[in-house]
Amino acid sequence: MIPLSWPETNRRLERAAALLNDDRPAPAPAGPCHLGIDLGTADVVFMALDARGEPVSCFLEWTEVVRDGVVVDFAGAVEVARRLLRRTEERLGLSFRRASTSYPPGTDPKLSTYILDRLGLEVAGLADEPSCVARLLELERTAVVDVGGGTTGTAVVQGGRVVFSGDLPTGGRHITLVLAGHYGIPPEEAELRKRTGDPAEILRLARPTLERMCEIVAGHIRGHDVRELLLTGGTCCLPGVDRVFAEVLGLPVRLPGQPLLLTPLAIAALGLAAG
Repeated sequence: MIPLSWPETNRRLERAAALLNDDRPAPAPAGPCHLGIDLGTADVVFMALDARGEPVSCFLEWTEVVRDGVVVDFAGAVEVARRLLRRTEERLGLSFRRASTSYPPGTDPKLSTYILDRLGLEVAGLADEPSCVARLLELERTAVVDVGGGTTGTAVVQGGRVVFSGDLPTGGRHITLVLAGHYGIPPEEAELRKRTGDPAEILRLARPTLERMCEIVAGHIRGHDVRELLLTGGTCCLPGVDRVFAEVLGLPVRLPGQPLLLTPLAIAALGLAAG
């Protein structure tokens, strides 16, 4: 797999966002197609890349079948995955035999690979979530911070390889619970308000939780020569998250235009390396 430049990564992410949940039939890609499956705490994403690494389909379904790296509703996870696989195959007019997937650092990778097994898919590539991103990009002295629905994961990249990865609870779901308590509303309504409410107000209420995430990252990078942070994960869609990390940790921060889709793109790209 050839590492991508930052502008090229963002271009492909915008392409994936434009394809999001587009069921219209598309021409079958020339050459092999690579499928990545991201089983997140708040969502499941299926992204397919052509032989050049260009996104050709992207499907997302909001669901809570995974919690803190553990599949809490296995039957539900399989059902969602089957549905997204069917939509992907119908759009592209082909059948997949293999796929890549990932897992939060420090959790059992089999929790993700079991889902692929139930779908009848072989594992084409497997790595923890932040390490997938680290492999996709040309990084040096960088900490890849993946803030998902339930956890904050960090992968430290030195000398072109991941030298440390860790993951601890505290993610977007914890911000949702803070909003639910503040506004006196159900978590489902709080989740919607987190995405659609006034960004400045949501950031103010979320800041203590975001600072806890920064503490997690500070512990992960302690003792490593880290010169920058790269943020990914759905929680990083909240405007101003990058400023909080920069202020608290005192490091430059890179944030992609589509942080929710960076890990799925990196997972799918594992298949490019596998051939």
